[in-house]
Amino acid sequence: MFDRPRSAERAVLVRIGLGEPVDPEDLAEFSQLAVSAGVDPLVTVTGRRERPDSRLFLGSGKAEEVRDAAIAHNADVILVDHALSPGQERNLEELTGKRVLDRNSLILDIFAQRARSFEGKLEVELAQLKHLASRLVRGWTHLERQKGGIGLRGPGETQLETDRRLLARRVKLLTRRLEKLKQQRNTGRQARTEIPVPAVTLVGYTNAGKSTLFRALTGSDAYVANQLFATLDPTVRRIELEGGTPIVVADTVGFIRELPHELVAAFQSTLTEARDATLLLHVVDASDPRRDEHIAQVDAVLEEIGAADIPQIRVFNKIDRLDRGPLIERDSEGQVARVWISAQQHSGISQLLQAIAERLSRAVRRARLSVPMASGQLRSKLYAMGCVRSEHLIDAGSMELEVELPDVELLRLAKAPGVRILSAEGPHMPCLPGDGYLESAPLQRAAK
Repeated sequence: MFDRPRSAERAVLVRIGLGEPVDPEDLAEFSQLAVSAGVDPLVTVTGRRERPDSRLFLGSGKAEEVRDAAIAHNADVILVDHALSPGQERNLEELTGKRVLDRNSLILDIFAQRARSFEGKLEVELAQLKHLASRLVRGWTHLERQKGGIGLRGPGETQLETDRRLLARRVKLLTRRLEKLKQQRNTGRQARTEIPVPAVTLVGYTNAGKSTLFRALTGSDAYVANQLFATLDPTVRRIELEGGTPIVVADTVGFIRELPHELVAAFQSTLTEARDATLLLHVVDASDPRRDEHIAQVDAVLEEIGAADIPQIRVFNKIDRLDRGPLIERDSEGQVARVWISAQQHSGISQLLQAIAERLSRAVRRARLSVPMASGQLRSKLYAMGCVRSEHLIDAGSMELEVELPDVELLRLAKAPGVRILSAEGPHMPCLPGDGYLESAPLQRAAK
């Protein structure tokens, strides 16, 4: 194995264009990833190939160029902006004499540095162990004595198999712990929804300004930095919209080009906040020339985690760099689709809160309510609103009404004396028994 130096590591960056020239924007993002990991990029080696080389990915000539650059600049590590197979990684290390990390390993290393919560640390370790499982062999090459003969037969394969068993045992242990934490998180989420509160979750490409916007909306002291993956662990705060309607706002990890699948699978604690949201705020860096590409990449990840159908407002941030003012844009149906703001300058925040309130008011759900017989005025109001679809007697003291109302109206009903919300569904997911969403506290206790 290669020892990790304690000081800042010196790196050679490698990016190969497959079938096309290297995009400077991709190279700049990879350099920013390296800096975010605490690495000092010394030199960049680029090239172009029609397809990856099966042995070295880069090709023998380009690999030798990388080796010469690493020697000339006394580099500690070589970072390759591609996903390498274990064999390609080992072959490059043998040729260059340096540690080699691919894109996935680099992102995992950044996540390991940034995770703060216990659950986040476990998720990072689990993802790292799964990534390491196929790369164990290179750590025991000094024990793999295959030549035979007296004194040359070593315990290499035995040690390797032992390590694999230990790794598999650790993966099982972490998986069990994460399942337990997931149950605890779900319990906490249900506790937050005993009095139903719409959940608004910030998503977007990394470094688009989500955490800055989160601070502007909530007044929270969330960590903000001009670096990739500044926020890993989900942060949740409760605020009130104009008129006193409470909502829950959640900040999540930023997405990125070619986000490793093992991270998408592992980081359920932050991604669940997006999947269970009532409304998504898709934060976009309006000044980024590749913003349309980043929007498509974020939408692809949302599709992968099952959040593609959740209502969404695109929030174009950093308008101070474009010299333009805040604006609300609507689609052909008159519904809020885009809001232009500057979170850092607190410009357009009031318009964004107005847009959130408007979109939540349009998120209509079909719900079953238990209403006391004595609440004649409330029933009359619901009928006057035209939202009652059916009604029948439950017992001598209450009626069951099936209504169609926005979340914010259901929230107000849940606070009314004697009213219980029995079930609700739509617009993007049904609320099944036991989910806790929009269920009243008495109903949950009865179910238990």
